[in-house]
Amino acid sequence: MSVDTPRTPLDTSRTEPRPARLSPDEARRRLEHARATRLTQLEALDETGQTADDHLMSTQRTAIKGVLAEIEAAFARIEDGSYGICSGCAQPVPPERLEILPYTSHCVACRRSTA
Repeated sequence: MSVDTPRTPLDTSRTEPRPARLSPDEARRRLEHARATRLTQLEALDETGQTADDHLMSTQRTAIKGVLAEIEAAFARIEDGSYGICSGCAQPVPPERLEILPYTSHCVACRRSTA
């Protein structure tokens, strides 16, 4: 580690205010990371050598492919300007939720009511 590169401990709290919305560039970065992670997970499942008939493996593949579809839909929302707006109530999705689930299309309340 270089002497002139400061490091911040992971347990320090944020001092700068969070933005009201993620910028399109930040949203794209988060979505690209989420997509790469899911594609790596699919690769790992394929490398296990288990057949598609295995129920657990099949369920995991289906779930990962579902998230990948949500990620692609989120990219489309960035392009059409609706990213970060809840598709249930049309209110902004809290930035903290988008940090955790950058591909979500619902606020917590609307997700609970549709689940």
